[in-house]
Amino acid sequence: MEFIQKMLVDFGIHQKMALYLANAIMIAFIAVLSITAHYIAKKIVLKAIAYYIHNNRFQWDNHMLERKVFHKLVHVVPAVIIYYSAYLFPAYQTLIVKGVLIYIIIMALLVVSAFLNAIHDIYTTFEISKVRPIRGYLQVMKIFVFSIGGILLFSTFIGESPLILLSGIGALSAVIMLIFKDSILGLVAGIQLTANDMVRVGDWIEMPKYGADGDIIDISLNTVKVQNWDKTITTIPTYALISDSFKNWRGMKNAGGRRIKRSLFIDTGSIAFCTPDMIEKFKKIHYLTDYIIRKEKEIEQYNQEFGMDRSVKVNGRALTNIGIFRAYIYNYLQHHPKIHKSMTCMVRQLAPSETGVPLEIYAFTNDVDWAVYEGVQSDIFDHVFAVASDFELHVFQNPTGYDLKSMFKRES
Repeated sequence: MEFIQKMLVDFGIHQKMALYLANAIMIAFIAVLSITAHYIAKKIVLKAIAYYIHNNRFQWDNHMLERKVFHKLVHVVPAVIIYYSAYLFPAYQTLIVKGVLIYIIIMALLVVSAFLNAIHDIYTTFEISKVRPIRGYLQVMKIFVFSIGGILLFSTFIGESPLILLSGIGALSAVIMLIFKDSILGLVAGIQLTANDMVRVGDWIEMPKYGADGDIIDISLNTVKVQNWDKTITTIPTYALISDSFKNWRGMKNAGGRRIKRSLFIDTGSIAFCTPDMIEKFKKIHYLTDYIIRKEKEIEQYNQEFGMDRSVKVNGRALTNIGIFRAYIYNYLQHHPKIHKSMTCMVRQLAPSETGVPLEIYAFTNDVDWAVYEGVQSDIFDHVFAVASDFELHVFQNPTGYDLKSMFKRES
């Protein structure tokens, strides 16, 4: 600075004006040097780093590049040059140093934030990320880092030691607890959810209280995002999964079977004992031949053993059309290619009501995909409704306009 000022004075410039010009020249030089260093770091060094990252066998560094960790580091280069040039301006050195330090702290916070985001991206490439998500913990780290950064920024701005500010945080603990209440609850809930393996990314959960019914797509410190089946997004507070109840369908997916539990209602007026003609007809049904032969022998043996007079229908045992129908449905399910053979499969009667006798199918499909499951269930009931009349059974249905119209036509 003195050398430049002396040269300007030698050229005949007034000493005070020479001082101003020397400062301007030095500022311009530092600015050019900073811009040049930033250009070299961004256009040469950064491109070389990017080229190396794209052409090596590692994948983790690609996430660092995508999150612009190195791009943000480049912005520190001009600040370092200005910092070490501050002594050239003694009158403004303290102000320049303070401004540069504030800028470096801000950039350092952005670099740490990008680095933590990159860590999360790298972690999600591993299968364990679905079982043990770490987004909540990384967000806690961000809160901690940004809190420390805020203290450093404020202490740098006022020119006091950070320890003075830290000593006053204890007195503000109640306010801090209030401000970060949701974050603290979310952190505790996240630890419990992870430790107990209650939910994972990809789990299908139902939580009617919050209108959630779909797959979990993200678990963070404060919220859990659920993509519903209509593609809407429901956001649930993380701690709500601890304080409230919800249904997780992961067990169904892991088991490999999805339950069918649905009834058809048989009109009680159509239930009757089987006549010999009906039995001969049913024997021709592939799924019933062996069953009827076996049951006939069993019933005949029982009636003979106890001397039952079969001239009266109510005496002894006999086959009924609903019993044979129930056996048919069971055998039909046992031979169905989409029914899980190692899980519970039964056809049972429930308590009769004003709508008839419920005949419930309780079985599991061997495919848990929703669309496949609904297709299998529909196919089964399509078939069952269609064959009910072959067993001389009527499926109950409340009278409709069509029924009334048919009745009036018959009467006329």
